[in-house]
Amino acid sequence: MQIIGVDLHARQQSIARLDTATGELSEKTLKHEAEGVREFYSSLPKPVRVGIEATGTMPWFLELMEELGIDCQVGHPAKIRAAEPRKQKHDRADAALIRKLLAEDRFPSIWMPSSEQRDRALLLHRHQWVRLRTRTQNALQAIALSHGLRRGSSLWSHAGQQRMASLPLPPYAAERRIALQSLYQHLEEQIQELDRKVEELAWQRPQARRLMTHPGVGPITALATETILGDPARFADGKAVASYVGIIPREHSSGGRQQLGRLSKQGNPLLRFLWCEAVGHAIRKDAELRRFYQHKLVQKGLGKTRVAAARKLGIRLWILLRDQIDYLEFCRRRQLRQNCGGAHAGMPA
Repeated sequence: MQIIGVDLHARQQSIARLDTATGELSEKTLKHEAEGVREFYSSLPKPVRVGIEATGTMPWFLELMEELGIDCQVGHPAKIRAAEPRKQKHDRADAALIRKLLAEDRFPSIWMPSSEQRDRALLLHRHQWVRLRTRTQNALQAIALSHGLRRGSSLWSHAGQQRMASLPLPPYAAERRIALQSLYQHLEEQIQELDRKVEELAWQRPQARRLMTHPGVGPITALATETILGDPARFADGKAVASYVGIIPREHSSGGRQQLGRLSKQGNPLLRFLWCEAVGHAIRKDAELRRFYQHKLVQKGLGKTRVAAARKLGIRLWILLRDQIDYLEFCRRRQLRQNCGGAHAGMPA
């Protein structure tokens, strides 16, 4: 077997290779030019095991390994670095460390989504436009408020935009208003088109359709939950789901004293954002979630309550995926547990 540790960068990669049959060690640096990378890996005698650190520039490399039929494992960067106590760090040493961990079966592999689940470009593209629209709306709202126009959310209606356009402003402020209004209209059209595409894609996927049966969960939240969580069986319980998404507090406890801080946010920020947005709609339509929200609101305040309810909603969605059930079946199981006196935190058997 060929065991290869790869320190991957944008322009090149350092390779540390071990032939387990002969014990031969070799090192090499490959430039990411022309077909050099493909030619090198396709010429290797099978079987081949490759290990890399998780990095933002790795998707093309993973697709190449999948195309060539090579087993490629992705490792946790912090855990890989923790395996080397020495302070010296360079590309060849990093590749050799990965090779060593692979050969000793100590490589800290992480779960990787399938090629279909890795394609989140549509969701990310829409989210980027939404953020730009929000910044544009904030700028227009500031102009309106500074000139005595207080319309709130009705400022984005046709009448509100006409009233905004009729404000008497100085020349440069008027030019800025015209540019911002034009940009807002363009972004609104783009987002509506992306919403249509996301909805079409969500209805084509059985898991996303199942999630949309939950009140307050639309196509965007359902599709993002399915693609980002991936295989629901890889989570032991709801706490593992919350930890993966980053909706758990930071902790610094020692000597019998527990200290909890702010959210860890060690997870996907898009999924956290969508869950927090969706829970605002869900509490209006789900009686139990609304009771939980109102109870926590008295204890914790608005911000913490919203996050706690989003965590509860996210765990519910994970249960729907794990058990392959819809919202009605979830409610039926929850009612059975309540009748048996064993209900707890939205986790039906």
